[in-house]
Amino acid sequence: MPTTVELLWGTAARPKRGPKPALTLDGIVAEAIALVDTEGLSALSMQRLAERLGFTKMSLYRYVPGKEQLTALMVDAAIGEPPRADGAKGGWRSGLRHWVEAIFERYRAHPWTIELTIGIRPIGPNEMSWTEAALTALDGTGLTGPERLDTIVLLNGHARSLAQQVESVGGGDSATRFAEQFAEMMTAAGDRFPAVSAAFAEESAAVPPSAAPGAAFDFGIDRILDGLAVLIAKRTNR
Repeated sequence: MPTTVELLWGTAARPKRGPKPALTLDGIVAEAIALVDTEGLSALSMQRLAERLGFTKMSLYRYVPGKEQLTALMVDAAIGEPPRADGAKGGWRSGLRHWVEAIFERYRAHPWTIELTIGIRPIGPNEMSWTEAALTALDGTGLTGPERLDTIVLLNGHARSLAQQVESVGGGDSATRFAEQFAEMMTAAGDRFPAVSAAFAEESAAVPPSAAPGAAFDFGIDRILDGLAVLIAKRTNR
């Protein structure tokens, strides 16, 4: 059976003879993504997926050996290709902001990818392309290879963290309920936490509660890029 790396990178040997396959690997992966986007990662099983496709579980194993390989393929397909970088406009800062905003939206569209992209694991060509795009945006900055890689880790971590926060809080009624509960807590015990009470009073006056995660996302990106600009200026003597 093909390994995870072989499936991700399309290097698995293909049969030269036999009838036309009833399924395709791309079709299986697309259906699995649709299932998890709708019902969550816990709903995914080979049996459930086979039922949605109208085939037996054993028939799926002709295309993908198991759930480990399936989820790796799902992540790479869901993350997709990175946006095209326009290095001529805006320089490294504009390129990195565009990059992190785009990956943030991918995480929000497929929040289960955050859980599946932890730890040492094989990665596919799409994920590798995101790394390539960010490294390319940093060309000419004077940063070393490890520093550029650490920059990607830092920006990606910020996007992942805020995407998780947005997913957990939710929107609409959930955000409104959270704001109401917080106001109730501060009414009951605000005098015990004066700094918290004062900070949130200022925020609520300036930013609607539903917009707070987006404001935190932008604030974090700007501070990361500000710090990076100082380091780049030192390296390039500008």
